[in-house]
Amino acid sequence: MMRAWGNRRDTFVVDEPFYTCYLNVTGKRHPGASEVIATGETDWQKVVVHLTGPIPKDREIFFQKHMTHHLLPEVDREWLSTVTNCFLIRDPREVIASYIKKRDDPALEDLGFTQQVEIFDFVRNFTKSVPPVVDAKDVLQNPERVLRLLCDAVGVEFSKSMLSWPPGLHETDGVWAKYWYTEVARTTTFRPYRPMHGEVPERLREAYERCRECYQRLYEHRLR
Repeated sequence: MMRAWGNRRDTFVVDEPFYTCYLNVTGKRHPGASEVIATGETDWQKVVVHLTGPIPKDREIFFQKHMTHHLLPEVDREWLSTVTNCFLIRDPREVIASYIKKRDDPALEDLGFTQQVEIFDFVRNFTKSVPPVVDAKDVLQNPERVLRLLCDAVGVEFSKSMLSWPPGLHETDGVWAKYWYTEVARTTTFRPYRPMHGEVPERLREAYERCRECYQRLYEHRLR
């Protein structure tokens, strides 16, 4: 999704701006954590000032890619009321299968599902409306249709440029891209959806069931 928006000429993209704060506070031993902390902003309030300020490079759209678990409890949610919030969801079975390729034993809070529901409820209660939700599977099965629905939902004109992009890592990727974006770097468009097979490891079954409950709550609201 970040690649799609980043390929628009009218859009400036920022990649996981709270990641440095998250690693600095939690001490999580993610790949390249020391480099991320050394090169990023550790003060979440300064991050918020940047995210709610003028759009860089005089662009018209400021696309911000966030991971919900990066917004730790101490990060004030009020700033979310100043931006347009959209939620990308993905089957937790696939999230877990992808995550454990990098970190073998994630805790529930590492997966972001409970935080996503909490933030979704905050935004819905504040705006008195249901924010746009898109499911990753739907995007891969019909990228243009879902992106058109999303653009319409946020009041932005759809652009065909969102359907393809140059390969490799991009200038807007975080310094962690070399650790996490190996597959993304190989793409030039949305790849066809391929279901993941195999069972969730027994040690993660309880976390999976909780994530599945959260996923289903938002899935009911997805654009379709």
